[in-house]
Amino acid sequence: MTKKTSKKDSLAKAMKKAQSAQDQSTANQDDQQSAQKTGNSKKVNNDSKPSSSQQRSSTPAPKKSPQQVPEVKHSRKRQTNKSPAQKIIKRFELRLDLNKFLGKGLIYLIIGVILLSMLFQFLGNAGREPVSLSQLITDIRQEKVTKLEVAGDEIYATYPDEHQTVTYKEVGQEVVGILKAAEIDLTQVELEIEDISLKQLARDIISYAVFLGLMLVVFLFLFKGKGGPEGILGIGRSKAKVFIKGKQDVKFADVGGMDEAKKELEEVVDFLKHPKKYRKVGARTPKGVLLVGPSGTGKTLLARAVAGEANVQFLSIAGSEFMEMLVGVGASRVRDLFATAKKMSPAIIFIDEIDAIGRMRGFGSMGGHDEREQTLNQILVEMDGFTPNDNVIVMAATNRGDMLDPALIRPGRFDRRVVVQLPDLKERQYIIKIHAKGKPFAQAVEWQKVAKRTVGFSGADIENMLNEAAIAIARDSRSKITMEDIDEAALKVKLGPSKKRLQDDYERQMTAYHEAGHAVVAHMSAHADPVHRISIVSRGEALGYTFTPPERDKLQVTKSELLDRITVMLGGRAAEQLIFTEQTAGASNDIEHATRLARSMVVEYGMSELGSMNFGPQYDKSRYTKFIGEPYKISDALQQKVDKEINKIIDQCQDQAAKLLKKHRAKLDKVSDRLLKVETLDSDEFEKLMGRDKVKAKRELKNK
Repeated sequence: MTKKTSKKDSLAKAMKKAQSAQDQSTANQDDQQSAQKTGNSKKVNNDSKPSSSQQRSSTPAPKKSPQQVPEVKHSRKRQTNKSPAQKIIKRFELRLDLNKFLGKGLIYLIIGVILLSMLFQFLGNAGREPVSLSQLITDIRQEKVTKLEVAGDEIYATYPDEHQTVTYKEVGQEVVGILKAAEIDLTQVELEIEDISLKQLARDIISYAVFLGLMLVVFLFLFKGKGGPEGILGIGRSKAKVFIKGKQDVKFADVGGMDEAKKELEEVVDFLKHPKKYRKVGARTPKGVLLVGPSGTGKTLLARAVAGEANVQFLSIAGSEFMEMLVGVGASRVRDLFATAKKMSPAIIFIDEIDAIGRMRGFGSMGGHDEREQTLNQILVEMDGFTPNDNVIVMAATNRGDMLDPALIRPGRFDRRVVVQLPDLKERQYIIKIHAKGKPFAQAVEWQKVAKRTVGFSGADIENMLNEAAIAIARDSRSKITMEDIDEAALKVKLGPSKKRLQDDYERQMTAYHEAGHAVVAHMSAHADPVHRISIVSRGEALGYTFTPPERDKLQVTKSELLDRITVMLGGRAAEQLIFTEQTAGASNDIEHATRLARSMVVEYGMSELGSMNFGPQYDKSRYTKFIGEPYKISDALQQKVDKEINKIIDQCQDQAAKLLKKHRAKLDKVSDRLLKVETLDSDEFEKLMGRDKVKAKRELKNK
């Protein structure tokens, strides 16, 4: 009993000491936390026995009575219960980006499996020299082999010097049969046949598992998008570029000119901003706006300006991006595009070059499953089908509006057709001011004259012209853009860069007379455009040029103007015949344009003695597939009359050009000689050489 009691007492004392040490450590932690909170810089002595009655001061702490210790312990336990120590849990996560893994990771996995199989094959036969079966039989006969091990189709031979070789036998052939056929006594060598059925089974399982795993990875890679065939490689998703709402910095003020087009589009902007105002009076939002006009006139810029003014989401895609080699992909992308736009509504869908998918059905089709037609059919359904398409406006741009399918451009789909034309004089001035920002120009630059000289330029041409002028001064290390730089840039945009060609004196003189012939005829023709510049410097494929831009924007042209235009074109050939009594191939381009213009006068414009009749091929436009079938042609007898009228116009203009050059031969020689010296003449210097102003026709209104 005494021994047992002493053991219990000692155990109780040990437990009390452990509990006391734990309480003291807890108290030390609490004191340290309180010291950090109060900002006390004094450290707590961990070796001492702190108490709750101990004061934090410079005086030594008084000794505690034994009765106070349990109370202190009890209070420490309370504090410990109120603020228990929190456990720190560390979490390790392995995140795998499936997209990246299925991209390069798939390739690395396949390469790794191949390398691993090669490594196992190499390690399995490492240290064994491969020998032929006949060599092995010879070694066995000579008693050089002590042991044979057969594992499947492999025979491992061990020699007395522990050297090992490996030999491969045919599938299904037994080693015993081979040795008997070679008349070898089986007692000469130790033969062991290893059962590799389990190894072969494991190898087959691993190979099949790897193959199935690769197939699963490929399957997930192909179908990681949407379910079904639309998600294969994500090929059924729309490739439209999404411009976030509020990020559009293009406004109508950034678009030069096109006041009529802006007015039409401002109503579309108001529809998107205040749809309730129009619904209140029974109006609906236009479903589509079709922008038609020549390339470079700012159709895409107008669409971006609409999105910027309306402050809505803008989805842009090209018509060719719908097309793919797989059937049904284009229709799938159309569905995805409209579904995305409806989620982001109000939104604008802009399809650039819509003629790539919106051409008339039945023309150039390969059958009912033509991919382009299926894509167009889906667009027709999305724009005006059973599902309402509120607050989503489709804008499209094309320069071939006549090629679009009638079902696409009818009201209910493209409700509005906005024609974007080349800018006029006032609009060109506005466009020039926009693109001139940030570029240093000399004070002598006359913007009014620049706008007049750029008749027929689109907005893209003007921007390119000013950019080429800026590049020119940067190349020459100059600080200001002059009027000459702008003129040179305009010629570069229209005719191409200048080239220095090696010509002898005879060719240069013939080129000078050719261009002088154009200029003199133009100056002396009342209905021709004035000469702006003459040069014998080669540009593009031409050895020289005579630049005669119109003075003003013309909305229509008269017969007299067309005849004088043909006369100017043939002035170069007339000068060659007058001076050299020779003809050159350099006039081929002039003859081509003159013949085309004369044919249009007779066939299309009705400007001949044959009367106001169109002699060109006629198509039945009432048919839905108007481009299929042979056109209606005129008779052979009437075609001969047409050809005679064309020849008559050409001969008349040729004679007129020769007549003018004979009359002003001295002026022709003077202009040609000056061109040979300076190579380029502007309008002012040319008029001084001519000694008179340009002959102009009087434009008078007829009194009733």
